[in-house]
Amino acid sequence: MGRSTPNGAGDLPRSRSSRASVAVSPTARAAASEPPRPPAPKENANLVEPRRYQVVVEHSFVDPDVRKVLKRLVQNGHEAYLVGGCVRDLLLGRKPKDFDVATSAHPEDVRDLFRNSRIIGRRFRLVHVLFQQRKVIEVATFRTTPENEGALIRSDNVYGTADEDAYRRDFTINALFYDLETNHILDWVGGMSDIQGRVVRTIGVPDVRFYEDPVRILRAIKFAGRLDLGIDADVHEAIVYCRESLKQAARPRVAEEILRLLRGGQARRSLYIAWETGVLDVLLPELSALLYENDRDDSPGARVWRQLAYIDAQHVAGEVLDDTVLWTLLLLETLKEACEGHRDRSAAVGDFVEGLVERLAITRRCADGMRRIIATLPRLRSGKAGKLVRSESYGFALHVAEADRLSEEVGPRPRARQRDASDVDRAGDQAVE
Repeated sequence: MGRSTPNGAGDLPRSRSSRASVAVSPTARAAASEPPRPPAPKENANLVEPRRYQVVVEHSFVDPDVRKVLKRLVQNGHEAYLVGGCVRDLLLGRKPKDFDVATSAHPEDVRDLFRNSRIIGRRFRLVHVLFQQRKVIEVATFRTTPENEGALIRSDNVYGTADEDAYRRDFTINALFYDLETNHILDWVGGMSDIQGRVVRTIGVPDVRFYEDPVRILRAIKFAGRLDLGIDADVHEAIVYCRESLKQAARPRVAEEILRLLRGGQARRSLYIAWETGVLDVLLPELSALLYENDRDDSPGARVWRQLAYIDAQHVAGEVLDDTVLWTLLLLETLKEACEGHRDRSAAVGDFVEGLVERLAITRRCADGMRRIIATLPRLRSGKAGKLVRSESYGFALHVAEADRLSEEVGPRPRARQRDASDVDRAGDQAVE
């Protein structure tokens, strides 16, 4: 099915400015040129030695309190590494927002080592080490893979070893372990070559991993969009094939991942990937249908892309938009369409939003805020805010009104591109934008 590229999308080259400053040893460099090592079966996982890469990351990007936590764990005879998104971001030259530590120590052992800590969680117990200014460093014990490959994961709380913990993660770029003592990356899953190749790839068979946890589909889109990464061809194909499984996922998790697509600074790019793969057809068919109407600069679809661009511009400016604003801007054109021909705009929006509350577990606070904003939008656009100025939603409504106004400004015409089967084969070789 042909889909037009959003206004301005597809013409932008992939940015290289965020590529990591990674110094790799000659041995590691040779290994990096080899294809990724396939995941070992769980029963053999503890027989597999990781590939080790000597790296140099920006020293100032690593929180000194994180170093203290790792050092104390290691000094007391435990394995302890930085893991997950913080390692990925360091290797991509980005400053992590937070740091996660994985260790062989059990929660009670960690609690004994840090007086400023607390054990949390029921399904799987974690330790939060607390520092000044409300800083929290999360410490998790190594876990192993659940014994239900291919089925929806409902329990994931068995302690394991470092290599088992690596194999149970979702994407190779999130399964790297960083040993701060030696400045080595430990790689069991081929994640380092994917970091260097700037590609999103699952650990194991993509279809299996997505059926285990359908929300991983949205996480793959989030990483590709936010980090400007390509999507491996098999992963791209599996996203298309497994997208209907998102209907089986927990609704609050799906809603939170949609918000993360909007918050990450690449809302337009991320939503385009979601639409291009058909994921948006499953989650928000009303919005997806509008995006087909992108043949004119003043069409609803073209305005949607400009409203998403507004979200990204606010992120660059350091403005943190409330979830109510994000939902309203994402759905603005569909909300306006729902009001057409109705004298009571508030009631019309309320009826429309109720379906979304049921389908996506949008919070009641956000739903009520969306209704109020859309009901008063015409008056706000005409400069007659009235009593709205004294309400707590006034600031939210100003953002929506400004985005609405800007979206009506006609810019360069979008470059249309027909998608065919060959696009799937090229998915791992080019940016999806």
